[in-house]
Amino acid sequence: MPSPFHFGRSLVAGLTMMLAAIPALVSGVAAETSLDAVINDLVAANRILYRQGVVDGFGHVSVRHPANPDRYLMSSSQAPGRVTKDDIMEFDLESRPIDLRGRTIYSERFIHSEIYKARPDVHAILHSHSPTVIPFGATNVPLRPIVNTAGFLSPEVPVFEMRRAAAGSRSLLVTDTKLGKALAETLGNRTVALMRGHGNVVVGPNIRRMVSRAIYTEVNARLQLQALALGSQVIYLDETEARAGEDNRDKSERGHSTDRTWQMWVEEAMGPGSMGPGSPGR
Repeated sequence: MPSPFHFGRSLVAGLTMMLAAIPALVSGVAAETSLDAVINDLVAANRILYRQGVVDGFGHVSVRHPANPDRYLMSSSQAPGRVTKDDIMEFDLESRPIDLRGRTIYSERFIHSEIYKARPDVHAILHSHSPTVIPFGATNVPLRPIVNTAGFLSPEVPVFEMRRAAAGSRSLLVTDTKLGKALAETLGNRTVALMRGHGNVVVGPNIRRMVSRAIYTEVNARLQLQALALGSQVIYLDETEARAGEDNRDKSERGHSTDRTWQMWVEEAMGPGSMGPGSPGR
């Protein structure tokens, strides 16, 4: 029969092992919660951008995996306004699907993987055919920040030219690694790049900031066209004004800046009461 001493030692050892396992268990639960929250935001982002007229039946949104920076999440090939949680797929940075399960995938997914490779600071990406932005990619008139909410367009918005990237005329779709890399190089360290005759890409440090930037890129383009039509000198934001506006949006205060607009956009796109956990795409 074991002595009380040996029983006490075994009990202490068992408790020690249980306590040692708690951080891993907590970490695992937190990771699952974080992933679920990111997927909810990704679904909402697709619906919001459709609702705001930034995407139509085309365009796609991605987010870097919160637990694995060498993976990203994106919907299967769907119209953005129809995306649900069941459509979300995981890809590696070669844009290979981890769990295809017979689903179709976007042909231009290489836009996302090549930007994620080139930009460790980027955690969310949109490719859209944002309509009012298109003229600025097809003319010599640069897209410049005219409104405080679009300071991220400073100091410049580059234009990707497929004829240079592909050495001649061809489809304007970015359907392989080489073209995705060329687009990422055009984007450089900026927030937005236009794609001549096609659309644009918008990036951000998280999906909510990226969505805000995408919406205000379209808003700014509309306002800039209106200002240019007046036929007078247009006074754009200078770099100091643009940076100050962005610094304000870098703050994560509840009820201010991106948080305020995100709450409104989610409820518009997903319905009243949709800000609760697990709501998008139910």
